Amino acid sequence: MEFDSPQFWLAAVQIIYINILLSGDNAVVIALACRDLPPNQRRWGIIWGAAGAIVLRIVLTIFAVTLLTLPWLKVVGGLLLLWIGIKLIVAEDEGDHSIKASDRLWSAVRTVIVADLVMSVDNVLGVAAAAKGSVPLLVFGLLVSIPLVIAGSQLILKLIERFPLIIMAGGGLLGWIAGKMLVEDVALEPWILANAPWLEWAGPIAGVAIVLLAAQWLNRRAVKAA
Repeated sequence: MEFDSPQFWLAAVQIIYINILLSGDNAVVIALACRDLPPNQRRWGIIWGAAGAIVLRIVLTIFAVTLLTLPWLKVVGGLLLLWIGIKLIVAEDEGDHSIKASDRLWSAVRTVIVADLVMSVDNVLGVAAAAKGSVPLLVFGLLVSIPLVIAGSQLILKLIERFPLIIMAGGGLLGWIAGKMLVEDVALEPWILANAPWLEWAGPIAGVAIVLLAAQWLNRRAVKAA
């Protein structure tokens, strides 16, 4: 597919559109991970986190079909995402000055990249289909999407400052995605459909409950310890 052909640009627009639709939860993760950074570090946390996530998404898209056939991959990813959701809700100790600003920055970036890696496993098929096997097209479409993800993350950060409940909602969203991943794993889904189809809706709800209750328990424990 030539760079100056109408087909290239049509497919590029499709990739950008798909990525916008799929990046809402990624923008939430970026905002939650960067909310405790010093103000002068937040922008860099958002930029590096979004850039690293997009690069990994490109790699994932190339191997998407193979990845989605691996048994237990979504189970591992779902469990990891549950922990990330809990970690993003639990308040950091603002009085711990032994943590350098640079360490916090890269810790936030790592959290963003790992979360995006987990969440993107089943999202990249739409992007891969639009790219039609063209790696340059894939890279172009996703790179153009970076500013959109960054803008969305900054908007959510501003909303978090005004409405702290968004933090709980964001963690709950990750719990929902994690629960959905757990029941959709190729190793478990056939058994679930045959014996316990109710888990298809109960799994995501359980994921939300686990994240919110575990985060609340850890926060209370931290307050008592203090």
